[in-house]
Amino acid sequence: QVQLVESGGGLVQAGGSLRLSCTASGRAFNRNAMGWFRQAPGKEREFVAAIAWNGISTYYADSIKGRATVSRERAESAVYLQMNSLKPEDTAVYYCGAKAREYSTAQAMIDMTPDDYWGQGTQVTVSS
Repeated sequence: QVQLVESGGGLVQAGGSLRLSCTASGRAFNRNAMGWFRQAPGKEREFVAAIAWNGISTYYADSIKGRATVSRERAESAVYLQMNSLKPEDTAVYYCGAKAREYSTAQAMIDMTPDDYWGQGTQVTVSS
């Protein structure tokens, strides 16, 4: 069974930092784009950041650009999201995602399909 497991969420004050991690089991994603999405209460899930299969190119939502860095460890099929200068509006459940298609670009992550993979999410709460 394929699983993506997120960790690193929690409660942080505005202006603080968090590092989210996502590790995969059940299959390798070292040739697949991976990334992060989030869903705030009462809102739809939205794209946050992604990294291409080769770890070279990245892609960010405007809302997080300049405050976050996505990275990966291909050998471990792991992806990370370092978030700085956190704001209350960053409060959401953060989900890890991975494309089923190999050699996928970072931009491909904004169009997730039923064949792609999701984690269960980790809560990030930013207090003002």
